[in-house]
Amino acid sequence: MFVAPEPDPSVLAPKKGGQLYLTGKRVFDIVFSLIVCVLLAIPAAVVCLAIALESPGNPFFRQERIGKDGRVIRIFKLRTMVSDAHSNPEKYLSVEQLATWQREQKVDDDPRITRIGHFLRRTSLDEVPQFINVLMGDLSVIGPRPVTLAETYEFGTARDEFLSCKPGITGWWQVTNRNESTWADGSRQLIELFYVRHASFALDVRIFVRTFKTMFIDRSGR
Repeated sequence: MFVAPEPDPSVLAPKKGGQLYLTGKRVFDIVFSLIVCVLLAIPAAVVCLAIALESPGNPFFRQERIGKDGRVIRIFKLRTMVSDAHSNPEKYLSVEQLATWQREQKVDDDPRITRIGHFLRRTSLDEVPQFINVLMGDLSVIGPRPVTLAETYEFGTARDEFLSCKPGITGWWQVTNRNESTWADGSRQLIELFYVRHASFALDVRIFVRTFKTMFIDRSGR
Protein backbone atom coordinates (compact mmCIF):
# COMPACT_ATOMS: atom_id res chain seq x y z
CA MET A 1 0.00 0.00 0.00
CA PHE A 2 1.19 3.50 -0.83
CA VAL A 3 2.31 5.41 2.24
CA ALA A 4 2.25 9.16 1.64
CA PRO A 5 5.17 11.22 2.96
CA GLU A 6 4.36 13.94 5.46
CA PRO A 7 4.08 17.48 4.01
CA ASP A 8 7.53 19.07 3.80
CA PRO A 9 7.46 22.80 4.63
CA SER A 10 10.96 23.21 3.15
CA VAL A 11 9.75 22.40 -0.38
CA LEU A 12 9.95 25.41 -2.69
CA ALA A 13 6.29 25.59 -3.68
CA PRO A 14 3.36 28.01 -3.31
CA LYS A 15 1.55 28.06 0.00
CA LYS A 16 -1.89 26.46 -0.14
CA GLY A 17 -4.66 29.03 -0.69
CA GLY A 18 -7.51 29.70 1.70
CA GLN A 19 -11.18 30.65 1.34
CA LEU A 20 -10.44 33.71 -0.83
CA TYR A 21 -8.58 31.48 -3.26
CA LEU A 22 -11.43 28.94 -3.37
CA THR A 23 -14.03 31.66 -4.01
CA GLY A 24 -11.95 33.23 -6.77
CA LYS A 25 -11.31 29.84 -8.29
CA ARG A 26 -15.03 29.11 -8.52
CA VAL A 27 -15.74 32.48 -10.14
CA PHE A 28 -13.00 31.82 -12.69
CA ASP A 29 -14.36 28.31 -13.33
CA ILE A 30 -17.82 29.64 -14.17
CA VAL A 31 -16.72 32.58 -16.33
CA PHE A 32 -14.05 30.68 -18.26
CA SER A 33 -16.29 27.65 -18.84
CA LEU A 34 -19.14 29.79 -20.15
CA ILE A 35 -16.78 31.46 -22.62
CA VAL A 36 -15.42 28.12 -23.81
CA CYS A 37 -18.90 26.61 -24.23
CA VAL A 38 -20.10 29.57 -26.30
CA LEU A 39 -17.02 29.77 -28.52
CA LEU A 40 -16.76 26.04 -29.19
CA ALA A 41 -20.43 25.14 -29.55
CA ILE A 42 -20.43 25.06 -33.37
CA PRO A 43 -16.97 23.42 -33.78
CA ALA A 44 -18.00 20.79 -31.23
CA ALA A 45 -21.14 20.03 -33.24
CA VAL A 46 -19.03 19.49 -36.37
CA VAL A 47 -16.68 17.18 -34.48
CA CYS A 48 -19.63 15.19 -33.13
CA LEU A 49 -20.83 14.62 -36.68
CA ALA A 50 -17.37 13.44 -37.75
CA ILE A 51 -17.19 11.03 -34.80
CA ALA A 52 -20.57 9.51 -35.64
CA LEU A 53 -19.68 9.14 -39.33
CA GLU A 54 -16.41 7.33 -38.63
CA SER A 55 -17.65 5.09 -35.83
CA PRO A 56 -21.41 4.58 -35.31
CA GLY A 57 -22.65 5.40 -31.84
CA ASN A 58 -23.18 8.31 -29.49
CA PRO A 59 -20.41 10.92 -30.05
CA PHE A 60 -20.51 11.70 -26.34
CA PHE A 61 -19.14 9.41 -23.67
CA ARG A 62 -19.77 9.54 -19.93
CA GLN A 63 -17.30 8.19 -17.40
CA GLU A 64 -18.04 7.50 -13.75
CA ARG A 65 -15.42 9.07 -11.54
CA ILE A 66 -15.02 10.04 -7.88
CA GLY A 67 -15.19 13.73 -7.04
CA LYS A 68 -14.55 15.85 -3.97
CA ASP A 69 -15.27 14.13 -0.64
CA GLY A 70 -15.82 10.81 -2.41
CA ARG A 71 -18.96 11.84 -4.30
CA VAL A 72 -19.68 9.89 -7.49
CA ILE A 73 -19.69 12.11 -10.58
CA ARG A 74 -20.16 11.39 -14.29
CA ILE A 75 -17.96 13.41 -16.58
CA PHE A 76 -18.62 14.15 -20.25
CA LYS A 77 -16.12 13.52 -23.04
CA LEU A 78 -16.15 13.32 -26.81
CA ARG A 79 -15.80 9.68 -27.79
CA THR A 80 -12.33 8.87 -29.11
CA MET A 81 -12.67 5.09 -29.27
CA VAL A 82 -14.95 2.59 -30.95
CA SER A 83 -18.33 2.50 -29.23
CA ASP A 84 -17.76 -0.84 -27.44
CA ALA A 85 -14.20 -0.07 -26.32
CA HIS A 86 -15.03 -0.27 -22.63
CA SER A 87 -17.72 -2.93 -22.71
CA ASN A 88 -15.60 -5.35 -24.79
CA PRO A 89 -11.92 -4.39 -24.31
CA GLU A 90 -10.79 -7.99 -24.76
CA LYS A 91 -12.08 -7.79 -28.33
CA TYR A 92 -9.33 -5.31 -29.24
CA LEU A 93 -6.53 -5.67 -26.65
CA SER A 94 -3.93 -8.37 -26.17
CA VAL A 95 -3.67 -10.07 -22.78
CA GLU A 96 -0.72 -7.84 -21.86
CA GLN A 97 -2.49 -4.67 -23.01
CA LEU A 98 -5.66 -5.61 -21.13
CA ALA A 99 -3.71 -6.08 -17.89
CA THR A 100 -2.02 -2.69 -18.36
CA TRP A 101 -5.32 -0.96 -19.11
CA GLN A 102 -7.00 -2.47 -16.06
CA ARG A 103 -4.15 -1.19 -13.88
CA GLU A 104 -3.35 2.21 -15.39
CA GLN A 105 -6.46 2.99 -17.49
CA LYS A 106 -4.20 3.72 -20.45
CA VAL A 107 -2.40 1.64 -23.08
CA ASP A 108 0.35 2.61 -25.52
CA ASP A 109 -0.79 2.39 -29.14
CA ASP A 110 -4.35 1.55 -28.08
CA PRO A 111 -6.04 -0.09 -31.12
CA ARG A 112 -9.49 1.03 -29.94
CA ILE A 113 -8.79 4.69 -30.70
CA THR A 114 -10.32 5.97 -33.95
CA ARG A 115 -8.55 8.24 -36.43
CA ILE A 116 -10.41 11.33 -35.31
CA GLY A 117 -9.93 10.10 -31.76
CA HIS A 118 -6.16 10.40 -32.15
CA PHE A 119 -6.58 14.02 -33.24
CA LEU A 120 -8.93 14.81 -30.37
CA ARG A 121 -6.54 13.32 -27.84
CA ARG A 122 -3.47 15.07 -29.23
CA THR A 123 -5.23 18.41 -28.94
CA SER A 124 -7.17 17.52 -25.74
CA LEU A 125 -10.37 18.57 -27.54
CA ASP A 126 -12.05 15.37 -26.36
CA GLU A 127 -12.26 16.97 -22.91
CA VAL A 128 -14.10 20.12 -24.01
CA PRO A 129 -17.53 18.77 -22.86
CA GLN A 130 -16.13 18.60 -19.33
CA PHE A 131 -16.64 22.35 -19.07
CA ILE A 132 -20.31 21.41 -18.61
CA ASN A 133 -19.21 19.45 -15.54
CA VAL A 134 -17.39 22.55 -14.32
CA LEU A 135 -20.56 24.61 -14.58
CA MET A 136 -22.41 21.87 -12.70
CA GLY A 137 -19.84 22.07 -9.91
CA ASP A 138 -18.49 18.52 -10.34
CA LEU A 139 -15.11 19.64 -11.65
CA SER A 140 -12.83 22.63 -11.59
CA VAL A 141 -10.86 23.86 -14.60
CA ILE A 142 -7.66 23.04 -12.69
CA GLY A 143 -7.27 20.23 -10.18
CA PRO A 144 -6.18 16.60 -9.76
CA ARG A 145 -7.11 14.17 -12.51
CA PRO A 146 -10.59 12.62 -11.97
CA VAL A 147 -10.08 8.99 -10.96
CA THR A 148 -12.14 5.83 -10.60
CA LEU A 149 -13.18 4.40 -7.25
CA ALA A 150 -10.50 1.71 -7.48
CA GLU A 151 -7.85 4.32 -8.25
CA THR A 152 -8.68 6.32 -5.12
CA TYR A 153 -7.32 3.42 -3.07
CA GLU A 154 -3.99 3.76 -4.87
CA PHE A 155 -3.43 6.81 -2.64
CA GLY A 156 -3.23 4.56 0.42
CA THR A 157 -2.79 6.60 3.58
CA ALA A 158 -3.46 9.83 1.64
CA ARG A 159 -6.81 8.79 0.15
CA ASP A 160 -8.90 11.19 2.27
CA GLU A 161 -6.41 13.99 1.66
CA PHE A 162 -6.63 13.47 -2.10
CA LEU A 163 -10.43 13.44 -2.01
CA SER A 164 -10.48 16.77 -0.15
CA CYS A 165 -9.74 18.56 -3.44
CA LYS A 166 -12.13 18.95 -6.38
CA PRO A 167 -10.75 17.25 -9.53
CA GLY A 168 -10.04 19.28 -12.65
CA ILE A 169 -9.94 19.17 -16.43
CA THR A 170 -6.23 19.94 -16.40
CA GLY A 171 -3.72 19.77 -13.60
CA TRP A 172 -0.17 19.29 -12.39
CA TRP A 173 -0.02 15.68 -13.60
CA GLN A 174 -1.08 16.62 -17.13
CA VAL A 175 1.60 19.30 -17.54
CA THR A 176 4.50 17.40 -15.99
CA ASN A 177 5.58 13.81 -16.67
CA ARG A 178 2.14 12.28 -17.20
CA ASN A 179 3.44 9.61 -19.58
CA GLU A 180 6.18 8.43 -17.24
CA SER A 181 4.36 8.46 -13.89
CA THR A 182 2.55 5.30 -12.73
CA TRP A 183 0.53 4.09 -9.78
CA ALA A 184 2.90 1.15 -9.35
CA ASP A 185 5.98 3.21 -8.45
CA GLY A 186 4.04 5.88 -6.51
CA SER A 187 5.08 8.74 -8.79
CA ARG A 188 1.51 9.39 -9.94
CA GLN A 189 0.30 9.70 -6.36
CA LEU A 190 3.10 12.11 -5.45
CA ILE A 191 2.34 14.39 -8.39
CA GLU A 192 -1.35 14.61 -7.52
CA LEU A 193 -0.63 15.15 -3.82
CA PHE A 194 1.75 17.97 -4.69
CA TYR A 195 -1.17 19.87 -6.18
CA VAL A 196 -3.54 19.05 -3.32
CA ARG A 197 -1.00 20.36 -0.82
CA HIS A 198 -0.09 23.51 -2.74
CA ALA A 199 -3.31 24.46 -4.58
CA SER A 200 -3.15 28.25 -4.97
CA PHE A 201 -3.46 31.09 -7.44
CA ALA A 202 0.27 30.88 -8.20
CA LEU A 203 0.24 27.15 -8.94
CA ASP A 204 -2.98 27.38 -10.96
CA VAL A 205 -1.50 30.09 -13.18
CA ARG A 206 1.55 27.92 -13.87
CA ILE A 207 -0.66 24.97 -14.79
CA PHE A 208 -2.95 27.11 -16.96
CA VAL A 209 -0.01 28.49 -18.97
CA ARG A 210 1.68 25.10 -19.27
CA THR A 211 -1.56 23.52 -20.49
CA PHE A 212 -1.71 25.82 -23.50
CA LYS A 213 2.00 25.35 -24.12
CA THR A 214 1.52 21.58 -24.12
CA MET A 215 -1.51 21.78 -26.42
CA PHE A 216 -0.29 24.25 -29.02
CA ILE A 217 3.50 24.47 -28.86
CA ASP A 218 4.95 21.14 -27.78
CA ARG A 219 2.52 19.06 -29.86
CA SER A 220 2.75 21.27 -32.95
CA GLY A 221 6.49 20.67 -33.00
CA ARG A 222 6.25 16.89 -33.10
